[in-house]
Amino acid sequence: MEQLSGMDASFLYFETPHSPMHIGSFAIYDPSTAPNGFVRFKDILAHIESRLHLSRAFRQKLVHVPMNLDHPYWVDDNDFDLEFHVRHIALPKPGDWRQLCIQAARLHSRALDMSKPPWEMYVIEGLDNVEVAPPGSFAVLQKIHHAMIDGVSGSEIAEYIHDVEPNPADKPEIQPWEPEAEPNPFDLIARANFNMATQPFRFMEVLTRSMPGMARLSQGLRSNQLKATGQAPRTRFNAPVTSHRVVDGKSFDFQEIKSIRRSVEGSTVNDVVISIIGGALRRYLDFHDELPETSLIAMVPISVRSEDKGGSAGNQVSGMAVEIGSQIEDPVERLEYIHTSTSHSKALANAIGAKTLADYSQFIPSQLAGLASRLISSPAMRAMTQSAQPAFNTTISNVPGPQQPLFFAGAKAAYSVGLGIVSDGMGIFHTVYSYCGQLAISFTACRELLPDPDQYSIFLQESFEEMLAAADAPSAAETEEVK
Repeated sequence: MEQLSGMDASFLYFETPHSPMHIGSFAIYDPSTAPNGFVRFKDILAHIESRLHLSRAFRQKLVHVPMNLDHPYWVDDNDFDLEFHVRHIALPKPGDWRQLCIQAARLHSRALDMSKPPWEMYVIEGLDNVEVAPPGSFAVLQKIHHAMIDGVSGSEIAEYIHDVEPNPADKPEIQPWEPEAEPNPFDLIARANFNMATQPFRFMEVLTRSMPGMARLSQGLRSNQLKATGQAPRTRFNAPVTSHRVVDGKSFDFQEIKSIRRSVEGSTVNDVVISIIGGALRRYLDFHDELPETSLIAMVPISVRSEDKGGSAGNQVSGMAVEIGSQIEDPVERLEYIHTSTSHSKALANAIGAKTLADYSQFIPSQLAGLASRLISSPAMRAMTQSAQPAFNTTISNVPGPQQPLFFAGAKAAYSVGLGIVSDGMGIFHTVYSYCGQLAISFTACRELLPDPDQYSIFLQESFEEMLAAADAPSAAETEEVK
């Protein structure tokens, strides 16, 4: 039995019918590498069953403390049924990319059953006309509640169900499992009372650790050595969302992404990715005559997971605000602007310590958080989203993946797209995932706020191509040397 942290529990408290708090992905697999060249559904079930013991996330559900006196706990599910969580469907004809994205959006928009371990997996066949899918391929869509994982721990769990070769000699075997007994309500209340009694001491410990960072932050802002991010302008994405979703994305050559860095000294792959998204959002909003004069602001999660926490689930993240240069047309100037913005944002986060900021989330009172979630999801508060000053315009979550091929039940992973959370005031979420020489930028958005996902996908491709062309073009100094 393990208690949720304040940050983990917040994803439970702020879930609403129009904004379920799970993340996920869908990947396309080539079965030609599997034994006999095909993979049956029962092979997939047996493959997953042999990995269940590798992570507690697979077979644990939530149990709530009576009267919400404290955050919930993860406990073993005595009635765990693998076939409830792993399901088998197929696309209708013609089975193209657009149909796959529509199906992924439809599945991702549905809330998870929180009375069971909060994850689902869908095996999707019928990808007959998906260009990036080799013949006979199938897709696997996964969704898991954000209360259980963040991007890094989710990537680790994904590695548990994959192999680095199609038919490894040391395949895991199905392990016997004896679930622990569920705690009784009196035990949970006793634990809650103990936590409430010791919480002031834990709070003082975190406060003491954070005071030097706060002093550095204050001094840096006063001396202009640190620069705060500007205010986010209002866009169509900063509005109440519905429960309907759209998803899509583009994949790019990782080496070409790296080559774009040459156009701005010191820039990173993350800077380039943010610049591509900034250019795409600029194009999209300009296409609809809605382009703000000031830069859009992205919330960029930062992992604060230490090495000793590797392999653990839960959320260990902080975040920083980054100006994405959407007001700048020239791609090189935009990348320079973003590199400066990310440098300032990292300096701000480092001044106080991203880990310290994340530690404060553990002191969120469960009853107060529940009350706040009901207030925020009320019709009156949702309507206020239309006029309130937004903190961010989008989220850009970058999770580095392995650069060697991965195999699922013997089938090689050929393509992967991330799925994120959409909520009131944050109607579009970008996920970045690198794998095997490719980098995929995908987006999840409210269907009413982004009714033309194919158009935005085109703008992502155009923004990348524009940046690549600018990086390949000789600079003015190089041109002068040639003369």
